[in-house]
Amino acid sequence: MAYSFLNTFTFPNKDITLKNRVVIPPLTECMAFHDGHVTSDEVNYYRKHTGGVGLYITAVAYINEEGKGFEGQLSVDDDKFIPDLHRLASAIQQNGTKAVLQIFSAGRMSSTAILRGKRPVSASAIAAARAGSEQPRELSADEVKQTIVDFGEATRRAIQAGFDGVEIHGANTYLIQQFFSPNSNQRTDEWGGTLEKRMKFPLAVIKTVNEAVDKYADKPFIVGYRISPEEIEKPGITFEDTLKFVDVLKDQPIDYLHVSMSDVWRKSLTDKTITTPLNETIKDHLQGKIPMIVVGDVQTPADAAKATDSGFDLVALGRENIREPHWVQKVEHNDEASIRYTISLDDLDELGIKPPFFDILLALSGEAGIPISTVKQTDRHSANEAIDHFLSGGK
Repeated sequence: MAYSFLNTFTFPNKDITLKNRVVIPPLTECMAFHDGHVTSDEVNYYRKHTGGVGLYITAVAYINEEGKGFEGQLSVDDDKFIPDLHRLASAIQQNGTKAVLQIFSAGRMSSTAILRGKRPVSASAIAAARAGSEQPRELSADEVKQTIVDFGEATRRAIQAGFDGVEIHGANTYLIQQFFSPNSNQRTDEWGGTLEKRMKFPLAVIKTVNEAVDKYADKPFIVGYRISPEEIEKPGITFEDTLKFVDVLKDQPIDYLHVSMSDVWRKSLTDKTITTPLNETIKDHLQGKIPMIVVGDVQTPADAAKATDSGFDLVALGRENIREPHWVQKVEHNDEASIRYTISLDDLDELGIKPPFFDILLALSGEAGIPISTVKQTDRHSANEAIDHFLSGGK
């Protein structure tokens, strides 16, 4: 079968062509060293999982010391990380896959322990409405400007490390989203207040990232932006807010918009009067000016084809890639029957999944606290079932 997601894709404003429309989205694997350096295990994982996809977006890297959000996270906050990041980019780029480094600051979604004694920072000194959250320190006006500069410097390092692009992480309740949200941003200066003022920080980040590209890149370089379309907090980002932001983003110098959701076809979590999938409405607002990546519960070729047949430019394959790194190749070779939709503990080494990443899968699947050595010996069946349940979207 000739699937639309196997067609090539060229970014409208960049002379960059993807060999197909399948994307690996950022997947947290916690396999970096404690100081943010890339490990050989991490390089090996990316080499195994880059597969035949057109675009691979890394797990997120923090842009400064205050931006770290969890242990085992990549860092792009210093030039010393460039050589190792080059190894990572090269591992992804085999067979023509384009490598994009996702960059962020966690903001208040961190802790004093993770930051080695420093207090988390945010747009305002307001703790997140979730268990265990610490009250962050409000960034001063000068610190806001320095954080924007840090995004530019992170982009320079990504360019020098050989990546094909960066994705600005403006989603999932991290710092950029914290500035856009009326829940976490209650500033009264130029960086907060009205919706337009709350847009100012993300727009400034986009501007400085592009300035770095113009200054340092000697070939076309992708700049992507990721959003979450709603917040469940009250007050929080409404879908109406997001559409107003999208109306501004479509005229910004970005090469794609990546919408972070658990299901490509999800409707509103907070407004039951919305009966159209959010991604459809966002696509309409983009007016074809900026390509769009959709993600969420894409497992089978039929799932991916439904997205690209419906006019979405690129479709991301997240959890399924963990189980089946050769998904694209098997589709290309008319060997769909051999695609794996389950995971076995016997496959961990083959898949490059090491204990930190495995522990995340156990925790998210409801099997937290079971040591990997114990699982391998005594609780294999339940762990396999629980992880598969999580990887298949909890269905």
